[in-house]
Amino acid sequence: MKTHRHILWAAAAAWIFTGSALAADTSTEFNAANKLYAEGKFAEAAITYGKILQSGAVSPALYFNYGNAEFKSGYFGRAIAAYRQAAQLTPRDAEVRANLEFARNQVQGPTLRESRWSRSAGWLGMLTLNEWTGLAVVAFWLMFALLAATQIRPALKTALGGFTRGAVAVAILSCACLGVNAIIHFSKQTAVVVAQDATARSGPFDEAQSAFTAHDGAELAVLDRRDNWLQVTDGSGRIGWLQRQQVEILPGS
Repeated sequence: MKTHRHILWAAAAAWIFTGSALAADTSTEFNAANKLYAEGKFAEAAITYGKILQSGAVSPALYFNYGNAEFKSGYFGRAIAAYRQAAQLTPRDAEVRANLEFARNQVQGPTLRESRWSRSAGWLGMLTLNEWTGLAVVAFWLMFALLAATQIRPALKTALGGFTRGAVAVAILSCACLGVNAIIHFSKQTAVVVAQDATARSGPFDEAQSAFTAHDGAELAVLDRRDNWLQVTDGSGRIGWLQRQQVEILPGS
């Protein structure tokens, strides 16, 4: 579905997706939110985008515009969480990645940094989990078809030998990449701070001593959960407990 984008320059160069980006039953609200954003009513636009998300609608355009509206309203954490979800749906979109990095640069204090392994394996994130699944399925069935053909007609073994070995290698590699992505996606969680200042405590209760302070937009790795508390780390060795309502939890990306 073709989407038109207009550049709205202000404190952050925020692009906004417009047009038929969502299903018909939410397009009216989506267009209304876009109009509010264009009029500079960023807080109202964010509320409208948020209501669409709460209805169960999902699209890169919706998350991207919601992130723009929250950023322009001064809520860096909510913007970063929205941009990250947009990036999971469309990982090769340069504008989404640019706005995510711009928002991250506004965050003060401790925040999670990518590991050296994550940076070196960043090419795995060029495809979504669904795309890796589709690639693995296609590679598997191609391998199966070539192997079956050489069994049914042995005379084809010489002609198809190179193709068959290549298909086997691609199938193994794509399945391995799918497995790694699935492990990252389902086991690694990030908590994005959406409160102005969130005090991470030494234990999961209000009276516990302060461990460190995480500011709006900080991205922290989730280590454990207990009732309404999350044990988090900023990746530098500092560990503490935050209340659930102070963060938005995202799967690994």
